[in-house]
Amino acid sequence: MLRIIIIFTNILFFESLSFSQEEYFLTLRYDKVNLRQGPSREYPIKIFYKKKFLPVLIQDKSDNFRKIRDHENNSGWIHISQLSKRKAAIVIDEELIMFRSPTIYSKPIAILKKGRLSQIIKCKEDWCKAKSDKYKGWLKKDSLWGRF
Repeated sequence: MLRIIIIFTNILFFESLSFSQEEYFLTLRYDKVNLRQGPSREYPIKIFYKKKFLPVLIQDKSDNFRKIRDHENNSGWIHISQLSKRKAAIVIDEELIMFRSPTIYSKPIAILKKGRLSQIIKCKEDWCKAKSDKYKGWLKKDSLWGRF
């Protein structure tokens, strides 16, 4: 009986430990979001983000605040009310070609520069269908950073 209790306790402990260290992406809900130095409104603001749907990597949590890292490796804390589950990604290659279909042999639609934000519509294996300004097409997943 003692063995069962020890095994059960270990399983619960290690599962809760792995869950708390899991990283995932969210996006910014508004056009203006404050990145703070700590997990409270009393901490000073480090950066003002001015781009809605900018993807951020969630690394930790403290009450209603989430510790994030952006595509430029800036990190800090954002209130959970400022975050969204909408899918978006940023181009991390110098240039990325958007195609009509999810293959490099289809018609190119546009060339997206590094840092360009795209809203993700859906993804398949190595490709994501995305919208960027007036363009809609398929992008290679390995050239994107964000939630898809």
